Amino acid sequence: MTRHNDRDMWDAVVVGGGAAGLSAALMLGRARRRTLVIDEGRPRNRFAHEMHGVLGHDGVAPADFLERGRREVRAYGVEVREGARVSRLEAGDRELRVEFEGGRSVTTRALVLATGITDELPAIPGLAEGWGSTVLHCPYCHGWEVRGERLGVLTTSPAGLHQAELVRQWSDDVTVFADGLGSALDDDARARLAARGVRLVGDRVVEVRARPDGALEARLQGDRTPVVLDAIFTAGAPRPHDALVRDWGLARTETALGSFLAVDQSGRTSHERVWAAGNVVSPFATVPVSMAAGSMAGAGVNAFLVGEDARRAVGDGV
Repeated sequence: MTRHNDRDMWDAVVVGGGAAGLSAALMLGRARRRTLVIDEGRPRNRFAHEMHGVLGHDGVAPADFLERGRREVRAYGVEVREGARVSRLEAGDRELRVEFEGGRSVTTRALVLATGITDELPAIPGLAEGWGSTVLHCPYCHGWEVRGERLGVLTTSPAGLHQAELVRQWSDDVTVFADGLGSALDDDARARLAARGVRLVGDRVVEVRARPDGALEARLQGDRTPVVLDAIFTAGAPRPHDALVRDWGLARTETALGSFLAVDQSGRTSHERVWAAGNVVSPFATVPVSMAAGSMAGAGVNAFLVGEDARRAVGDGV
């Protein structure tokens, strides 16, 4: 284990206290690394009442899951600073400087960026208010809870065709608002959707309104008859929270959904002391996928530090 006289020098700093960040911290704490987690407290799934598809934790509230994770990592000596926010990162030759809002800073030998993303929803009134309850994005996360009900799919890009076909698995009453599909809605796509009994609505949705009975109304352009639904799926544009390293010139992966940090199998970026894990690099990652990525990043950081410890010991004549 590496020991430091300076209380503000860490083996590893993890920026982000969600599933990926805490999983990285758990591995690092168990590896006897002096580890600090910076948890701003805004996980992506905070809008959901329950999380699903997480073996052993199905139906657990996201807040309860993370609280248990914080207790677990603290048991291994990891420090978790809740409500803190990092304002700047600065790279040195053998360490990184992490500055907090308010002026305080710490230094670290390695960093895991697990800051997640923001789902930027279409600017349609009512969507944000229902996000995580009646306005949904992932059928694997929420589909079972609305199975067999009246479901809508509000498409925002040609990629929405996949979501439209996927949602049909959970209900035979599916309406697809196809305004966002563009060229993806060709004759073949229309035939596939029709064969599965999916209704297509070409008019633009201008509002999603909650009704007193708990249902939704998708109100259409031109005062056409609203479509009544029990839940509506849509895909927000993923905006990765990677501004801390945006100007570092790190390698990136360009996708149809945007630009994301490029990482290797352990989550290491093109900077030798920076790893990234979870939704900040993989917007489709569910909680268990983010946990696995965080675990790999934590192990990768420790492996790097082990090698550096050996090189320093030899160089110091130890």
